[in-house]
Amino acid sequence: MNNNLPNKVNSLRSAGQSPPSAAWRSKGEVVGLPSVMAVEFIRRMRGASQPCLLRAEDDVYYVVKFQNNPQHPRILANEMFAARLAEVVGLPVPRPAFIEVPDELISGNPQMVIETGTRIEPCAGGLAFGSSFPGDPGLTLVMDFLPDRLLRKVRRLGPTFLGAFVFDKWTCNCNGRQMIFTRSVDDKTHAYTPWLIDQGFCFNDGEWNFPDSPIRNIYPRRLVYESVRGLENFEPYLARIENLDGGQIKECARDIPGEWCAGGRAELQRLAERLAERKRRLRQAIIDAKNSDLRPFPNWR
Repeated sequence: MNNNLPNKVNSLRSAGQSPPSAAWRSKGEVVGLPSVMAVEFIRRMRGASQPCLLRAEDDVYYVVKFQNNPQHPRILANEMFAARLAEVVGLPVPRPAFIEVPDELISGNPQMVIETGTRIEPCAGGLAFGSSFPGDPGLTLVMDFLPDRLLRKVRRLGPTFLGAFVFDKWTCNCNGRQMIFTRSVDDKTHAYTPWLIDQGFCFNDGEWNFPDSPIRNIYPRRLVYESVRGLENFEPYLARIENLDGGQIKECARDIPGEWCAGGRAELQRLAERLAERKRRLRQAIIDAKNSDLRPFPNWR
């Protein structure tokens, strides 16, 4: 493996030591990025990439995507890169992680397969992408749709969706914005917390280009945009992205393994450079969306 962080986990295990569940703070390594081994299969998850919910050795549950997913090998790189960028900007994304999936776990769980047409093959072992599940699966309600009366009660509804819109414009997310809403089963307020999930189609899926369109990235529930009166409502996320320097963007691409890039890490570095160039066009992209035939911001005159 050509990424330093998982290599260090492997060397610790070979020496009979238990690796920490967060990244090490020594020079040259990413702080706070877990690299852990999967120890238990929980269930298959919905989604075109056919992920699985696994428990890892740190007792955290992760939605795991595999290198042989039916979408594209670069989906894993996209997920890791975009999740890190979203974290830097301050958007609510589940914590990303490198997940080592042992072959023994796959062979012992017949449901850990990838289905493509009539073909069925085991999920690929080795290094996979993990997105932390927001809580204990048995104690956490997870919804991908809420009726309007509950959607209006979502914590930080407007800021989260406006930040997501800016982020998706910047990264050219070519899928509809995927969100989940979670709360504890014991929460009697019924106030859900929003999370941005499924960043795999950022950077136009496996193409790593930016076919921009004014009508792309608009969430179909217009009530999430009711607070918009002008560009100022997209702050602080708009300014945070504009103020990122090239080094910060490239740092978010560090340690992503070459086998996730379908062409090598050089292409990933060029992708990071193009993202740095795109920042200056964000404001115009938002204005173009406002002026489009869809008119997504009903109160922005």
